[in-house]
Amino acid sequence: VQLVESGGGLVQPGGSLRLSCVASGFTFSRSVMTWYRRTPGKERELVAGISSAGGSTNYADSVKGRFTISTDNAKNTVYLQMNSLKPEDTAVYYCNAKLWTGSKWYDGYWGQGTQVTVSS
Repeated sequence: VQLVESGGGLVQPGGSLRLSCVASGFTFSRSVMTWYRRTPGKERELVAGISSAGGSTNYADSVKGRFTISTDNAKNTVYLQMNSLKPEDTAVYYCNAKLWTGSKWYDGYWGQGTQVTVSS
């Protein structure tokens, strides 16, 4: 299993970024894909998740209405469109894959992370 994130960078407050996570090594259409973020001194935070099979989504309250998670199953890719970015969105963003093993869900697959910095 491999997850490769991209799309991070420096953006001004109010700006937008789109993160991508390309997955390989598993059946993407049967996974649950989630974006997390981590800031030094804080615990890891779930940002948004999506079921690749049914498309159901969930979001942290702090990003609802600003961020949108989506997938392109043909490209084995999950996206995070981030609009109206705030300085408090600054973090390393990680892609996570949760897969069904046949008897339980396993969520131990992570990408390397991509830095998002929101600053003027």
